[in-house]
Amino acid sequence: MNTNKNIVTLLALFTIALVLGQEKEDIGTETVTVVKPYAPSVSDAFKIKTQPVIEDSIALQKKPIKYSIFSVPVASTFTPAKAKASTVKKTPPPRLYNSYAAVGLGNYNNALVNFYTSREIGRDENLLDIGLDHHSSRGDINSTPLETDFYHTDLDVTFTKRDRDYDYGVGLDLGHQLYNWYGLQSGVYTQEEVDAINEQQNYFSAGANAYINVEDSFFKNADLKLNRFWDHLKSAENSAALSAAIELPITTEMVTIKGRVDYVGGEFANASLNSTDNDEGIAYGQLIAGINPSFLVLRDELTLKLGANFVYGMDLERSNGSFYIYPAVTASYRIMEDQVIAYGGIEGDLQQNSYKTLVAQNPYVSPTLEIQPTDMQYHAHLGLKGQLLSNFGYNFKAYYKAENRKPLFLLNPENSNRSDEGYAYGNSFQVFYDDVKTIGAFGEINVDVNRNFSLGINAEYNHYNTETDNPAWNLPQIQASVFMDYQISDNWFAGANLFYVGEREDLQAVATAGLFPNEFPSTQVTLDSFFDANAHLGYRFNEQLSVFAKFSNLSNRNYQRWSNFYVQGFQALAGISYKFDF
Repeated sequence: MNTNKNIVTLLALFTIALVLGQEKEDIGTETVTVVKPYAPSVSDAFKIKTQPVIEDSIALQKKPIKYSIFSVPVASTFTPAKAKASTVKKTPPPRLYNSYAAVGLGNYNNALVNFYTSREIGRDENLLDIGLDHHSSRGDINSTPLETDFYHTDLDVTFTKRDRDYDYGVGLDLGHQLYNWYGLQSGVYTQEEVDAINEQQNYFSAGANAYINVEDSFFKNADLKLNRFWDHLKSAENSAALSAAIELPITTEMVTIKGRVDYVGGEFANASLNSTDNDEGIAYGQLIAGINPSFLVLRDELTLKLGANFVYGMDLERSNGSFYIYPAVTASYRIMEDQVIAYGGIEGDLQQNSYKTLVAQNPYVSPTLEIQPTDMQYHAHLGLKGQLLSNFGYNFKAYYKAENRKPLFLLNPENSNRSDEGYAYGNSFQVFYDDVKTIGAFGEINVDVNRNFSLGINAEYNHYNTETDNPAWNLPQIQASVFMDYQISDNWFAGANLFYVGEREDLQAVATAGLFPNEFPSTQVTLDSFFDANAHLGYRFNEQLSVFAKFSNLSNRNYQRWSNFYVQGFQALAGISYKFDF
């Protein structure tokens, strides 16, 4: 009851206060002066102790524990070894020698001599390189009564300088080749006529060259080649070729502009064997000037080169010229990174021919040639290449070519009116120019079976269509080769090369006064296909000294490389090579 009375009293007082607060009364204004700013402080709060004191007589007291150590001395002789960091054993790099020499001798009186040295000049990266190569044979071939000797000797001297921003070089090369026109038809000539034939031919060459490559400049490179080529039958040829390239940036891409000037001129003292009279020689001069701008586009997996080739060719002897425009477009696309790459293009050019380049292809040509450039209108190709595995690479392509004035080697007619010339017995070759269209395919596979054994196989097929409806003289439709190298052990090494060449067509004719060359009595002949195998074997005594043996024509077949030009049979050559510092 007392509680209830107190509650009622409080409610009454609260009600009276509310009533009084509602009255409107002016309470006036009052000024408050702050003497000291308020500075609050924090007092210690009450904390509960982690181990509160328990005032209970029943609680047990902890009994103090005392520890003691009983020490017994132990004798120890263990001495830990110092730790060493684990390292990978490195194979020392092979020592490089600046000079090399090799000498070999074999049957058919075959001889081989090679020498090379590279010497530093001064403290800068200046190098003087000297190389000498010689290969000769003085053996006879039973299928011909004429001499079959040959030898080939080259001497090269080159000086090069390398700097951070550029490099350049100058060089000199000299050469001498000896061959014999020994390809006589069997059973046609008497021994007296054979003895009267002078079948020997000598070629000589002297050339100079210079080049420069520049880094971090719009001018990229330049190359100059000068050469004189002649024989001992009063034939001579001079040639000069200059090429250069510049690069200009356009936005984020690069434009490359290549230019060239190519001159060939010379004369033959003797007339063509298609003429029964040797009344005048043959003079020729060809000048080619061209410019090739191209634009390179790089987009992710695509590489595209867009360009054109503008060429002017002039026949200086006839004082006439022609202007040519050729495509220059190539592209490649990575379908599967390096495993599958598709590539293709279409290109064309005016290609210079010369006495020297034709002799390099067939040394049995007569010194009575007509020299003209080849107009390759276009060469279109499409292929796939790549590396399926780390040790397996391939390349397959198909192509189509259209060439005007393509040089083909054709037997010279037998010309009895010029029997004083050793190449007039149907035992030499002329150059027959024809317009040829070629459809072909090429395939190549390279396999590294292991780090010591590599194998390569390639094959090519061509189908020719000529403007004259003649066969593509001396061009095979099928060619194939297999090559392999095997490092048998640290000392023994070996290798082999097998190749196949398909059938070829040629023409045997007799020059007749009063008739045109296409009217000469003639017989078309087919040269059999041939297979040949070569091998080599060697042994290294140490890093410097080795012995080797080379074997050629292992099948011992007396096949014809050119019409009536039979090759030597089985050949074996053994020699020694030595590396040294000089």
